[in-house]
Amino acid sequence: MTATEIRLASRPKGWPTLDNFEMVAVELPAVTDGHVLVRNQFMSVDPYMRGRMNDVKSYVPPFQIGAALQGGAIGEVVESRDPSLRPGAIVQSMRGWRDLFVAPAKELREVDASIQPLSAHLGVLGMPAMTAWIGLFKIAQLQPGERVFVSGAAGAVGSIAGQLAKLHGCFVVGSAGSADKVKLVTEEFGFDAAINYRDLPPAKDGTEASALQRALAGAAPEGIDVYFDNVGGDHLEAAMGCMRDHGRIAVCGSISRYNDEAPSAGPRNMFVVVTRRLTMRGFLVLDWGQESKAFHAEVAPLVASGRLKWRETVVNGLANAPQAFIDMLKGANVGKMVVKIL
Repeated sequence: MTATEIRLASRPKGWPTLDNFEMVAVELPAVTDGHVLVRNQFMSVDPYMRGRMNDVKSYVPPFQIGAALQGGAIGEVVESRDPSLRPGAIVQSMRGWRDLFVAPAKELREVDASIQPLSAHLGVLGMPAMTAWIGLFKIAQLQPGERVFVSGAAGAVGSIAGQLAKLHGCFVVGSAGSADKVKLVTEEFGFDAAINYRDLPPAKDGTEASALQRALAGAAPEGIDVYFDNVGGDHLEAAMGCMRDHGRIAVCGSISRYNDEAPSAGPRNMFVVVTRRLTMRGFLVLDWGQESKAFHAEVAPLVASGRLKWRETVVNGLANAPQAFIDMLKGANVGKMVVKIL
């Protein structure tokens, strides 16, 4: 049986382009004992994948040139030689970027097929939402009534982080990259305030607070207790400038810097970590697998009741996955960006 997969053709220098990807037809092996054949229905594109395209040592091995890319996917078991997974079962895997694959059944996790659309398992009930939950409650130790700033507030992680904080009784400010996203964040996701960071004066040299910091101070005049960082760069500096004493920063990502070709300057106000006794901690959701049941027990009812709202941007066709990935890095998505594999 022939499958189609997308491979890394070359390593990006700066922003990825379509030339960095190639689509290839491959012959699948036979399904042997302990293995299953899966037809993917949805796949995820995520910011962390950009880092894996660089040939550098990190927390996961880099993607290899000429090999299929990897990422979260939801698919249906077509053929099974393992009693734990029957044909028709819906499974989650890390075998995205392809339409069909054969894999050991033990590497897959069956999910609840009654949850529709199935892509929800890649977003509001998947890695992005668990990242938000871990960052807020395990890393930042969020307390009711605190003041929270979330960057990337219209994205897959940020939109959930802000809503979870609101449901926890907190005051929440978000940042987003357009007027439409600001409206979405405040009117649909329920944030108390939001900042369009692309509609601010350009940064000035010297020690003056940035326009973003001034805007954040205006939106949260009493300061910030917790910053959920998806962006890094100027957002991190602005948040640190507005933190209250003993504030906590949960560092999830730094998407503003993923495509830089040279190292960028760090926040200019790092000494406030000392003067305000701040705590900054990075985290990887893959280190928190033991919390998966607790996460689902708390978040799934919120989703089912409609108290936790979610959006996704769906791109049709495996062939369009590279462009979807590039667009996601540029902020073209609202909520989770997924590819429906037709």
